[in-house]
Amino acid sequence: MVSASIIECIGSTPLVRLRRLFNDGPQVYGKLELLNPGGSVKDRPARYIIERGIRDGTIAPGATIVESSSGNFGIALAMAARIYELDFVCVVDPRIAPLNLRILNQLGARVEMVTEPDPYGGYLHTRLARVHELVREIPGAYWIDQYANELNARCHYDGIGTEIVEALGERVDVFVAAVSTTATLLGASRRLRDEWPDVRVVAVDAQGSVIFGGQPSRRDLPGIGSSRRPELLVEEEVDDVIYVDDHDSALGCRDLLLGEGILAGGSSGAVIAAVQRLVPHLPRDARVVAVLPDRGERYMDLVYDDDWVAARATHPAPPAPAALVPAP
Repeated sequence: MVSASIIECIGSTPLVRLRRLFNDGPQVYGKLELLNPGGSVKDRPARYIIERGIRDGTIAPGATIVESSSGNFGIALAMAARIYELDFVCVVDPRIAPLNLRILNQLGARVEMVTEPDPYGGYLHTRLARVHELVREIPGAYWIDQYANELNARCHYDGIGTEIVEALGERVDVFVAAVSTTATLLGASRRLRDEWPDVRVVAVDAQGSVIFGGQPSRRDLPGIGSSRRPELLVEEEVDDVIYVDDHDSALGCRDLLLGEGILAGGSSGAVIAAVQRLVPHLPRDARVVAVLPDRGERYMDLVYDDDWVAARATHPAPPAPAALVPAP
């Protein structure tokens, strides 16, 4: 198979049975979104939104696209902007992984760094404020708006959800995905529920995120959680929420690497930590699909750095057995 560009290589990611890490009881499958060419699940909406914008005239030839990103979506948009000859301005904050920042620069993105935290312990609100300024300043600028753009969820209905249905061909009992915009979780689960209406949908959120009404606090891992409620969120479609902190996310990354040889990023580690808590409470014949959204090379200074992990090991151990937190 010959592709016309790197963009055409997005999607059709492997679904892998994690039988070494979860070798007793429920079958757990990992959807390896980290194998997308840009390194994350964010490649899918970047392509989907830009191609449809070009097709319907929303994004003019040579236009400037603007977005706020913790790293992965910015990289995906920068890659797509190169292919479609668009300018791209990416608004980031100091929590961005250093390698992500270097990749953005190499891809030719104009990077705007905000440094003032918002009142919720993160930077999202200050990033978005800068986005609004840029859209006013740049003639014809188009804001991708990943937290509210319905195309963000729709691409995962057509992509991840459909690919899981076609790959497994049998029932899925539990679908697990990390949340920030909630697009991956909701878009893919809608397709699964078309096929298997009783699928249990589990969101993995960061401790300190406010998506589901939690108390805001500091979060150091990019790519999971949010300091604002996404417009895309439909709480009635989420059955359970599992909160994972930075330390347990790092341990999940290391378990995945040692158990399965998969070098994954921080939000992937959070998903693994959540599945580890979830599995003891499921029937032995249950089938679980978990989205592993990003690769690990960009997190060497974070979850794979022993000092970084040790500095975050100050919380008490989670209760045993760890209880699920019902969605509001």
